[in-house]
Amino acid sequence: MINTDTTDVTIDPIIPTNKFDVKRERTLWVDYAKAIGIILVVYAHVARGIFNAGLNLDQGSYKLIDSVIYTFHMPLFFFLSGVFLLASMAKRSSMSLLRTKVDTIFYPYVVWSLLQGLIEVAMSLYVNGQPTLSEVFSFAWSPRAQFWFLYVLFFVFAFAMLVFRRSSLMWSSGIFIGSLVLYFFGSQLSDLYLFNTLSHYFVYFAAGVISSFLLLKLNSIETRWMILFLALFIFSQWVYHYELGLRYNSNAAFEQLLLGLIGICFVVLLAQWLSRFNLRWLTFLGRHSMTIYLVHILTGSGCRIILQKGFGVTDVGVHLVVGTLGGLLLPLVFYFGCMRFGLGALFSPPRALAVGKP
Repeated sequence: MINTDTTDVTIDPIIPTNKFDVKRERTLWVDYAKAIGIILVVYAHVARGIFNAGLNLDQGSYKLIDSVIYTFHMPLFFFLSGVFLLASMAKRSSMSLLRTKVDTIFYPYVVWSLLQGLIEVAMSLYVNGQPTLSEVFSFAWSPRAQFWFLYVLFFVFAFAMLVFRRSSLMWSSGIFIGSLVLYFFGSQLSDLYLFNTLSHYFVYFAAGVISSFLLLKLNSIETRWMILFLALFIFSQWVYHYELGLRYNSNAAFEQLLLGLIGICFVVLLAQWLSRFNLRWLTFLGRHSMTIYLVHILTGSGCRIILQKGFGVTDVGVHLVVGTLGGLLLPLVFYFGCMRFGLGALFSPPRALAVGKP
């Protein structure tokens, strides 16, 4: 069972009135923040595809923009996932919520890891890299491409349901402090992929949980605060990339955490500020960000292959615009086509396979 409100697994929109003084309908700024995040995801992957395909993309500008985006865009999605955790746990039991995450996160992870992987193997002559069948079928312990996020997010939720046993701010703050310890020292405890990535990203999820005590009561933000954090975001990125000479994958845990949190704050405040405007297209992208995330590599790469191989187009600007738009819009066309022709099982489990409550 799938619809436009529950397809996206980066948040859970259920808000119990006995815990938070907010309305039950979806929070508009969250949709805006998710839309901003998914636009950055698609653009970054399209640009990487263009660069890896050997097109004439300016290397300096490309690497700088790529690094800026990667310092905060995936931490943003983990943060947003944590915002609604306590509200969801107040509404359902931990086991019931975990079963729901099996349907909304792990199921599409398995389906699309196999589907995209097999398509890439079949088109290995045209795609960047040479994926193998063994890589595709290793999804249970070695996620590929963009699907690492769903893989890690599922286990982040499972871990969070174990440790967030109380809904008080004090308890949640204690878990956040623990997540900081895990962030800085987790890599010294184990070299396992799942443990390391969970250690790295759980801190942003926990930050979302403690922020929910404030964020779920806000409806808009003053312009001055948005401008202030815009300036802070630009300044912090300048210091990180120019003064310190670092990149998103540098060995600089403290600086990366600080930069990630500043980027998250800026996007959240920008989304809060934008929520005063009725930007339906942004709401639409945000509410379908899960669909876009699942399909955008195939559609964005497809646009590049058709332009380059089919029409001989080498202009980088054309590739960036067409690839980004194709990565954002074609997944939605594909999704609604699947819904129209009874292929919803590509996105959510049929009733016979669903483990969560309908």
